Amino acid sequence: MNCNVPTDIVFSFTGFATRGGQTGHHSDGWGIAFFEGSGVRHFVDYQAAIASPVAELIRRCPIKSKNVIAHIRKATQGQVALQNCHPFVRELWGRYWVFAHNGDLKEFAPHLNGPYRPVGNTDSELAFCYLLQQLRQRFGDTPPQAELTLALRELTQQIATHGTFNMMLSDGSALYTHCSTNLYYIVRQFPFAEAHLSDEDVSVDFSQVTTPQDRVAVIVTEPLTTNEVWTRFNEGELIVFVDGQPVSL
Repeated sequence: MNCNVPTDIVFSFTGFATRGGQTGHHSDGWGIAFFEGSGVRHFVDYQAAIASPVAELIRRCPIKSKNVIAHIRKATQGQVALQNCHPFVRELWGRYWVFAHNGDLKEFAPHLNGPYRPVGNTDSELAFCYLLQQLRQRFGDTPPQAELTLALRELTQQIATHGTFNMMLSDGSALYTHCSTNLYYIVRQFPFAEAHLSDEDVSVDFSQVTTPQDRVAVIVTEPLTTNEVWTRFNEGELIVFVDGQPVSL
């Protein structure tokens, strides 16, 4: 989720977590990270999201953030363990970066020669470390967003040659998303309407809990609601979201 004002993710997370073992088969762990200023609230659990006490905490606690990345895991590489749960967090240029990946990379074995090393044994964390290593080598300090986007577009396309690489990456100022197979997004803004979850019999009238200035983008691998129009990414497309909307760079 990417927003122009701090927003809670309780509604979307309710449907999202249901897919972690109830309406979906992604039951090998889950995680979520909320940016708050220069800090990150980071929660992970190797239990299925539908049964996790930590997930229940997130459902009941309206943490507000302008950038949130959540993930439910179906293990393709690496055992079911806490260190293999997404999203992963690392520091680059004095900021936290958060990353999550949906997919499976084959014969992906980049040479890591910098400070970034995987703690677990997933292809996802390896790809994250490689991305940060390459960005650190290309740019001495934080580059302009347009240059960073071009570099990420090149790097994500390179990694995607090894398999499915649907990914989300954020430093708290923008949300970078890349689609290999399935990604969708919706931008909710004035005039707000009611939305109904596809995985739970739950609805919310956003006009009652927002202001006319609010804008929220939600990006998912499968649409979360039944009565809204979601935009599908093109395969190989990288989109950057800032202040709750996709930006052209």
